[in-house]
This record gives sequence, structure tokens and C-alpha cells, in this order.
Amino acid sequence: MARNELNTNRSAVTLHVVSSLDGFIAKTDNSVSWLDTSGEVYEKGVSEWSADEASAIDCYVLGSRTYEHALELGWPYGETPTVVTTTRKLPSTRNSVEFYSGDLKRLVDERLAPRYRNIWLVGGAMLCQSFLRLGLVDEIRLMVMPVLLGDGLRLFGGSSTETRWRLKDVVAYKTGLVELSYGRESSGGSP
Repeated sequence: MARNELNTNRSAVTLHVVSSLDGFIAKTDNSVSWLDTSGEVYEKGVSEWSADEASAIDCYVLGSRTYEHALELGWPYGETPTVVTTTRKLPSTRNSVEFYSGDLKRLVDERLAPRYRNIWLVGGAMLCQSFLRLGLVDEIRLMVMPVLLGDGLRLFGGSSTETRWRLKDVVAYKTGLVELSYGRESSGGSP
């Protein structure tokens, strides 16, 4: 049974990440410059995210490299509480950021779930894979960027168990990105 099937008032963890068409979330050197859009416009697409969607996110969770990328790119998370999982000593640049090292299930169940309803896991690959392996992800929102990288860091690399997800929504954006939203299937296999 999925975590949120027990109580609909319980918090939910959404894995949100951008991938290339061939399934990579970063180049082999961990760079993400390929995320820049080409400027071409897909006329049938919708505009980017609304402010309402972003304001509904109560907390972000990210790994140390994603944290470092976010600092380099201009911190996209505003003042929303953010937890960075790391075993390294990293600079604390914002009051909204806290660092965590330890058991991920305990992080979600004991520290985040009592405080936040809408938790977004935004990278990196190893952290996302760990959350998936532990059954801590309730929804996957995968943004697909129209680029082939050929090689790099795979989001779902090394996954050892088959897990079924049900399609909840598909949104095409004017930038050419496509967002696929999936919810965890119930243990009975029906959506």
C-alpha cells in the first residue's frame, strides 16, 4: 500500500526533475547547461508554471550537488523551506535551508511529514533513486527537454525493482518541454 493511501490528509512527496529525451538528468561532468531552451516556440503549448503551482509547494528536498547547482544558477526556490541531504560541510547561504545527514525514511516520516503537506524532491539522481527504492515517492513529475545528450547521469539508473505508476496528466509547454505526471499505482494494480 502506498504511503498516502492510509490517510489522504498526509503529506505527499513529488519527485520533480528535468530529463533529456534519452533519459539523462545531467552530463557526465554533472553540468546542466543543456537545460537552456532553444528559444523555439511550440504554439500549441501552454505558458510556464503559474505562481499558484509554485506557492503550493511547502518544502523542497535536494542533494548536495543540486544545491550547489541551484546556488550557481540563482536559487530558484525563494524562501520556501529547503532540506539538503549531504554528508559534506556546505555553506549555509539562506535561512530557509537546513542540512540533513541520515536515514531518508526517518527524514520524511518524522521530520518533514508532520510539518509539510506538499514536499518536492528535485534531485539529484542518487537521492531520487534512494527515495524511489525506499517507496517514499508518491508522484513523479518528469519534465522532458527536447535534447539528446548521448551520455550522462541517468535518473532511473540502477533501479532493481519493477514499480508500476499510472499516468495522471501530460502538459506540453511553449518551450517544447513536456511534463508527464504519474501517481503510484495501488498495491492491487488498478489505478
